[in-house]
Amino acid sequence: MSLLSVENLTIALPPGGDRPHAISDVSFTLDPGEVLCIVGESGSGKSVSAGAIMGLLPAALKREAGRILFEGRDVLTLSEPDKRALRGARIGMIFQEPMTALNPLMRVGEQIAEVLTVHGVRGAADRVPELLSAVNLPDPARLARSYPHLLSGGQRQRVMIAMALALEPALLIADEPTTALDVTTQMQILRLIKEIQTRRGTGVLLITHDFGVVAEIADRVAVMQFGQIVESGPAAQVLDAPQHPYTKALIAAVPHRSARHALATGRPVLEAIGVRKTYHRGGGLFGGGAAVHAIADADFVLRKGETLGLVGESGSGKSTLARCVVRLVQPDEGAIRFHDTDLARLNRREWKPFRKRIQMVFQDPFASLNPRRRVGEIIAEGPIAHGTPRTEALRRARELLGLVHLDPGAIDRFPHEFSGGQRQRIGIARALAMDPELLIADEPVSALDVSVQAQVLDLLEELRQRLGLTMLFITHDLRVAAQICSRVAVMQRGRIVEQGETGAVFANPQHPYTQSLLDSIPGRGWTPTVSRDSA
Repeated sequence: MSLLSVENLTIALPPGGDRPHAISDVSFTLDPGEVLCIVGESGSGKSVSAGAIMGLLPAALKREAGRILFEGRDVLTLSEPDKRALRGARIGMIFQEPMTALNPLMRVGEQIAEVLTVHGVRGAADRVPELLSAVNLPDPARLARSYPHLLSGGQRQRVMIAMALALEPALLIADEPTTALDVTTQMQILRLIKEIQTRRGTGVLLITHDFGVVAEIADRVAVMQFGQIVESGPAAQVLDAPQHPYTKALIAAVPHRSARHALATGRPVLEAIGVRKTYHRGGGLFGGGAAVHAIADADFVLRKGETLGLVGESGSGKSTLARCVVRLVQPDEGAIRFHDTDLARLNRREWKPFRKRIQMVFQDPFASLNPRRRVGEIIAEGPIAHGTPRTEALRRARELLGLVHLDPGAIDRFPHEFSGGQRQRIGIARALAMDPELLIADEPVSALDVSVQAQVLDLLEELRQRLGLTMLFITHDLRVAAQICSRVAVMQRGRIVEQGETGAVFANPQHPYTQSLLDSIPGRGWTPTVSRDSA
């Protein structure tokens, strides 16, 4: 008998949705000790399926048909006390965003102990260090006393895994557990899940949009589109011989092409020379605290028309270095030359003319777009501030929406009315409104679906060629860097440890850190058989 059997499940959306059902006639099974990956884009119904199993769907989503059998019992017919008894004890769940799933006012040890206490386990606090140690967290006693905001993203995700596994459940549901994590942290989390699944015989239902993750960990795959499973089967079969056009399109969108740009040989547009930035952490009234070297002697050259990728893990100094260029952070030492001007030495008044020539696309478009202003006003704001008449600036905003492949008629809509990928396009349009020479893109595709990611990368490359842009592209995803960057600079702990032509660096990495990054790419041994052209 299967551990989990979802049979012909149909869940309706409220009236006025883009389709009648969140999921329609969905069926799949999961055996003990098996990893089933459900793959699809945002809105495909993956998380609704997981929420239905856990009994965590909002009241507005109603079941119309089907059943969910877990260990032979239909969880949809259980009483609330029976469902609560299952959650945590027999079914554990790792949520996509640990920072929103963890209580910011409770220490992580207290939150893990709470899971045990609710289910009647005595001595819960004594078990917390053991559970944190089981998910390979260093110094468990100290971490147990920490609040969530003091931990890194990977550490918070491990805390979520420790909570989910505290009572050794038979079924583990992992909802996008590695989205937006560094490749090394991502690989650690995947190996941890696989190790737990193998050691304990746990059935794992893993939800993802990343086929690299599927290639790394899945036994079987189910592909969802518009609330329906369009293809399913053994992982090797789906990955290497996909049958459905949607599956082929998703696989084709996986970044896997090496950059083929001709290397630029012209005059440098941007040079970093010995840039340093140090922060001081801790300390008190009479103590200076510990020095944290965010950037240490960073040097690079970016020539006109090329794309230089800054790659590395979170905390390596990539974003700090980029923010030094646009003067959101003031460097302590060194020079940042834009053509013949050292930007690091300019005062606020002297810097103003360069704001037009250097623009930045931020990682989180929703956080960087004013939710109270219409997108036309957001795009036109910069030119208006620099003296462009309002009518002309709004006309240019319409043109830019068309340039980034959005409907110019959307100029009067608000940011929340757009998808994540569309908001990122708006952020790009806002940056282009100033007609910049240099565009800095800080992790612009890290949390996007693979197909939307491919569209944004294609758009940036198209704009680079059409407008002659020079780009500084920041990413932790080496597959993305291989696709869009002509050269890469690898950062570790504030230092650039290796740089050069992308293909050469990735084919023959010289520094051990670069080698470890490349070895950590999920599905690194899998080569997609479907190309963008054939799909």
